[in-house]
Amino acid sequence: MALALVRDLREHRVPASAEEVAEFETDVLAGFVLARASAGLADSTIRNDTGHLELIRDWFGRPLWEMQPADADAYFGRVLRDARPSTRTGRAAALAVYFQFLELRHKVEIYNLTGRVAECPLDEMNRPRASVDPQLRVPPAREEIEQLFAGWRGELATCRKFAPAARNYAAARLAADVGLRVNEACLLDLDDVRWELGRFGKLNVRHGKGSRRRGPKPRLVPLINGADRNLRWFIEDVWGQFDADHARPGAPLFPSERKCADGSCARATADVFRRSLAEAAERHLPAWAGKLTPHVLRHFCASQLYRAGMSLFAIQELLGHSWTGTTARYIHVHGTHVEDAWVAGQQRAADRWKGLAR
Repeated sequence: MALALVRDLREHRVPASAEEVAEFETDVLAGFVLARASAGLADSTIRNDTGHLELIRDWFGRPLWEMQPADADAYFGRVLRDARPSTRTGRAAALAVYFQFLELRHKVEIYNLTGRVAECPLDEMNRPRASVDPQLRVPPAREEIEQLFAGWRGELATCRKFAPAARNYAAARLAADVGLRVNEACLLDLDDVRWELGRFGKLNVRHGKGSRRRGPKPRLVPLINGADRNLRWFIEDVWGQFDADHARPGAPLFPSERKCADGSCARATADVFRRSLAEAAERHLPAWAGKLTPHVLRHFCASQLYRAGMSLFAIQELLGHSWTGTTARYIHVHGTHVEDAWVAGQQRAADRWKGLAR
């Protein structure tokens, strides 16, 4: 008996046009942005990731789901060979999370449309590694920080725009007093100041930095170290000068002079706070000009609290770190702190041997 004709029962696909692929790629990227927003990531984090993806896409010249390990080797091994480690790892993390989205949401669609299987081109062999040596940010001494804020505070009475200058001063003080991140300060609402909690009041930091791009990590930050006095002064004497409605839900704690489309005050941006601190350092702490940032003030806060006797675990909770090892890198001791501890240890050892030697 003759063999029957073997037929291919798979549906024959007409290749998608370039316009269809481009439209689908745009829809996928829009879906990625919406998914990350629904996970609670800050707008700045989402913009940073999409910016990384656009730069990779411009170099590759084709949809990113077509990238193969050899393409990633060429990009990270040649194009970004001399880039900063933070740039390389940030771009690799954005690419990895984008491919995770593609594989979870659109793997079948991409295959049906193009015949390609979307797989991340990064693996254990070519994935860029973060620098093993973290950047050392030794903060100024307490006397230098006091000099900075004393000079900054003195010029508030004669500055051209009192309200924005006082706002920038208050935000910098929060970084120095309780280690608040600059992006966390930008996203605080007026209602996030909870005076009724604890002995000094607390800040409800709803948009704390999450680890490994897992979304925000909220925490309550006690207004210790004089932060309650600084914040109460700002709210009672300065905040109302921005012509903002304190009864409006979501009113920013640190408003901008600019208005939103509905007439409400917009939020001051992180760049405003970074720039104002840099300018204040140039005027009042010239030895730190170009080196003092809000993150350095965060290191200063951790170091001073540790020297004052606060435990490492308490500082970890205050700063919002997931690991104690991260907090330990924020502790920098000045003067003879370590030497004094060594001398005290030697004295205890000598006391134990007293009376035993003849």
